[in-house]
Amino acid sequence: MSIPQAFTETVTLADGREIIIETGKLAKQADGSVVVKCGGTMLLATVVANKEANPGVDFLPLTVDYREKFYAGGRIPGNFFRREAKPSDDEVLTMRLVDRVLRPLFPEDFHAEVQVMISLISYDKAVMPEALAGLAASAAIAITDIPFDGPMSEARVVRIDGQLSVNPSYENLLKADIDIMVGATKDSIVMVEGEMKEITEQEMIEAINFAHVEIKKQIEAQERLAAKVGKSFPKREYSHEVHD
Repeated sequence: MSIPQAFTETVTLADGREIIIETGKLAKQADGSVVVKCGGTMLLATVVANKEANPGVDFLPLTVDYREKFYAGGRIPGNFFRREAKPSDDEVLTMRLVDRVLRPLFPEDFHAEVQVMISLISYDKAVMPEALAGLAASAAIAITDIPFDGPMSEARVVRIDGQLSVNPSYENLLKADIDIMVGATKDSIVMVEGEMKEITEQEMIEAINFAHVEIKKQIEAQERLAAKVGKSFPKREYSHEVHD
């Protein structure tokens, strides 16, 4: 029995922490799968896509699913059946954050069904998983031949006592006067969402630019990973139905 070959890339954040992106060991039957780790937080992202679009479909049937399993925090579900239930509000919001950045990056005429599944495997309060979910989803797609104008990534930026930091801990979130999630490609910002106290336009721009610098590092790591895996060749060809 051969041992699966793993490919890894590392991203160093502004504060010195490292994000490790790994593929080749888990979920090998998916079109693409990656494990993303930072501290004690670990996520598994998988992506599968049909080769052809279903008849009559003239839109992108993209599904993004994000689940925080109870076992990630060493717990058992507290309901009567002791099983995972429907997605929480926080999980649904994370799905939307990832979907908003991914969806515009697929070609307009690509209508094959795509499913992106992200699972939180291990949870560390010092590393919030929401921003890592976007990175994991994009990396899983980047190592496939699915048509995609990426990679992209997301970064959560907070400001505490005038200092900006990325991907904060839960405790730091409570102290922040700026808390934004930014999704972007190498060249442009795709999404900004968050909350903050009253700030100037310049302060907002500084926070977004800070996030974009960190995002570019993560995108470059995805590109290196795709090259290692051997998926830097042209994306799959397709000819899907188009309706006026």
